[in-house]
Amino acid sequence: ETIASMGDHQWILNEAPSDGISSVSFGYNSDLLVVSSWDNNVHIYDVVRNSKIDQYGHSASVLDSCFIDDSRCVSGGLDTNLKLYDLQSRNETLLGEHSNAIKCVSHNREHNLIVTGSWDSTIKLWDLRTPNALVSTMNHGERIFTLDTIDNTIVSGTSGRQVWIWDIRSVDEPEQKRLSSLKFQTRCIRIFPGCDGYALSSIEGRVAMAYFDPDPKVQSNKYAFKCHRKTEYGIENVYPVNAISFHQNYGTFATGGSDGEVYIWDGKNKKRLFQLEGYPTSITSLSFNERGNFLAIASSYDFFEGEKDTHHTPPDNIYIRRMVDSEMAPKKRQ
Repeated sequence: ETIASMGDHQWILNEAPSDGISSVSFGYNSDLLVVSSWDNNVHIYDVVRNSKIDQYGHSASVLDSCFIDDSRCVSGGLDTNLKLYDLQSRNETLLGEHSNAIKCVSHNREHNLIVTGSWDSTIKLWDLRTPNALVSTMNHGERIFTLDTIDNTIVSGTSGRQVWIWDIRSVDEPEQKRLSSLKFQTRCIRIFPGCDGYALSSIEGRVAMAYFDPDPKVQSNKYAFKCHRKTEYGIENVYPVNAISFHQNYGTFATGGSDGEVYIWDGKNKKRLFQLEGYPTSITSLSFNERGNFLAIASSYDFFEGEKDTHHTPPDNIYIRRMVDSEMAPKKRQ
């Protein structure tokens, strides 16, 4: 059975972007999905009806986007502009810019702030309730590759494996400056739903579980594990782990790699819970919806093996996978 015909538990979204998919992100209380693409557009889908309901453009590839409420989203990318889009009025607003590409766009719900990370080595905080929107600029010294924010915390990861932990209420200096425990370049950081730590993935088939509290007892819980590796003809091939998404209710999480695989993990009990059907090409982004019954999966060749003839690369697609508890709930200990 091909993935395309899997019917009820998984489907491909109609009208996929015409180029690589850089990120997928669900809205807070809805089944709307915002998708950023190298085709210079931001695409908005209703995943249940399987219809594209809107799109708007940037003047260059879009690297990240997210909802900030039920009817508005923000996006940034290679044109260095941070844009706000209102689905109801269909108005686009230029909020501001970085001096180089915007790599990460995230929304902090508790403080209602937008957090952007850029290749210009800064993080910026934006507040739509203020006249200029821009409220803070934090210098990092290295290009920002990934960031996440929940409650009072921002965690940022850079090109040189720095991991800085910030308190969003006072961003003059990071609370902690760390180096990734993984030897290779950082791909993705996502904060645990309980906000006591974060998962960090690297280009070398590994994920690290880390904790914020510097107390040695807490730090003794940190560990890393290998994943997204395949042994063929006696040779182990190791793939970048590009995406992490947490299930908000269970605290379990999905990872996606350049091997086209998606796994579900129970980080607390150090167990792999489930492996989804393989996908045609690299997984570039993952997003659980708020209720945790859908996982959006971007399957899009990420050039980790270099340039390929377009005839030989599978099409860029977004799969919506209906998830069931048995695939995501932590297993009871016997």
